[in-house]
Amino acid sequence: MAAAARGCPPAGSGDRALAELLLEFSRAQYRAKDGGGAAAAKVERIERRCLELFGRDYRYSVIPNLHGEVCAHYPRYIVLLERDAGRDPFESTVQVGKLQDLINRSKMARCRGRFVCPVILYKGKHICRSATLAGWGELYGRTGYNYIFSGGSDDAWADAEDISEEDPALRNADSQLFDKVRGHDIKLLRYLSVRYICDLMVENKKVKFGLNVTSSEKVDKAQRYADFTLLSIPYPGCEFFKDYKDRDYTAEGLIFNWKQDYVDAPLSIPVSLTQSLNIDWSEYQSWDLVQQTQNYLKLLISIINRDDDSGLLVHCISGWDRTPLFISLLRLSLWADGLIHTSLEPSEILYLTVAYDWFLFGHMLVDRLSKGEEIFFFCFNFLKHITSEEFSALKSQRRKSLPPGFTLEEICMLKQKDRGSTTSLSSDFSLGMESSPGASGSFTYEAVELMPAGTQAQAAWRKSCASSPQAVLWSRAQQSEDRLPSTGVVEVKSSSSSSSTHSDNFLRIGSSPLEVPRSRLVSASDRESRLEEVRSAFLASYSRTIGLKAVPPSPSGAIGGLLEQFARGVGLRGSSTL
Repeated sequence: MAAAARGCPPAGSGDRALAELLLEFSRAQYRAKDGGGAAAAKVERIERRCLELFGRDYRYSVIPNLHGEVCAHYPRYIVLLERDAGRDPFESTVQVGKLQDLINRSKMARCRGRFVCPVILYKGKHICRSATLAGWGELYGRTGYNYIFSGGSDDAWADAEDISEEDPALRNADSQLFDKVRGHDIKLLRYLSVRYICDLMVENKKVKFGLNVTSSEKVDKAQRYADFTLLSIPYPGCEFFKDYKDRDYTAEGLIFNWKQDYVDAPLSIPVSLTQSLNIDWSEYQSWDLVQQTQNYLKLLISIINRDDDSGLLVHCISGWDRTPLFISLLRLSLWADGLIHTSLEPSEILYLTVAYDWFLFGHMLVDRLSKGEEIFFFCFNFLKHITSEEFSALKSQRRKSLPPGFTLEEICMLKQKDRGSTTSLSSDFSLGMESSPGASGSFTYEAVELMPAGTQAQAAWRKSCASSPQAVLWSRAQQSEDRLPSTGVVEVKSSSSSSSTHSDNFLRIGSSPLEVPRSRLVSASDRESRLEEVRSAFLASYSRTIGLKAVPPSPSGAIGGLLEQFARGVGLRGSSTL
């Protein structure tokens, strides 16, 4: 059904709304099929708030899942983003009615019915999430045939592709069932224009009690998914994050043990997707958790930034631990660049991604906390590691239009110094303007091309403006922790169907880095301040509501690094209720 995007009143705001969300999240796992429980009113407020936040920037429709009839642990209101509510030239071609029909046909193809679901719209492309492919036991259990291995449980399935070799008749029946169910899954993927499938599993097939309980696209024996670009990017499961917690929440130096018996999925990425990243992928088993997460995020950003119309699917096994980690990092990174959710403040994008990407899509925070598997906390604390421009989706567009030896900030200063000409800056530089559609999906911007006379001219120009106010404004010098980075903002022209005239680029000095107009490119310092504000808001609210679990004290009695940061920086300790 179509949603009245702007008709939902806010259900709380700011710190208190986030604290209420985290408290509810830490007390019970969300299930759409349990919609009438004691916490129904609180969950409804969370759902209403998510719809209101989506509606700030997007036109959308809703696929109803009120009693979990579509999927028991997906949101009760599954949002299909159709178009930016502003002047975005990109629009999804997906029709909600047809999508709903394909979902109903395909949902058995994936574990726990967690079908391919679009969750982010970027430049008209759908970024999707799901679980991995279901195995034989679940397929037969859900179709009412032969649920012999599960005993009615969600947690044990068998894969007939390995256990029925001796029975040709049964083997043929299995093949027909897989053809039908996975065929519907492929139709859904194609309808969403998904081309790239990123599999985070460290296994080819998940094994429990000696049985293969799931499969994956990369080991489909009939090669039904051969027309897709499959990427095997193995990433440690939630169990590994107990080691993260036990090391005082320190990810630096924490390396996964790739020699464990169950780890059999090697990293596999087409060369065409890695050439521009300058990463030695052969060294992936030596990366610590920080470097591995950074490099995988760079890969995902480069994929969605390619010059095609293809969407992306990210999945792990069940799709509720590693999958929301990368979906959330993608959403926050693109938001920090000013490319999606452009009207949301830091506290609002934080609320949206915690509520929608984690809580409403069924992350089992209660269970994970009880086991010390704090992948949820890791996600938001990790934001400090992706603040630089190398993680920006704008980086490739900037690189296309910037000459060697110059940064975006320096060119902005050049533009500021010469307001009177759009064809020439001096005898040493000539300036050309080029339209670069799609940098943000909600506007077009002017990319500046400079043809410097040479390195000597570049050095002379830098020296001449080193003491200028603009140079001071764009300085990247170390700042005190209690001050925001510089507030210079590059404003860019917006396009209009009713007029052929456009305003020129200009540098607005003194505007707030937290005010995100619909038509704006975000500078590197702005990106950093926005992500740091999201992280700070999360740390403060998390410490007030859930709190970190202290590890056994060291002989010296010193507390862990992050706990010490909380005690001295945030000034809050332990768990409490509102």
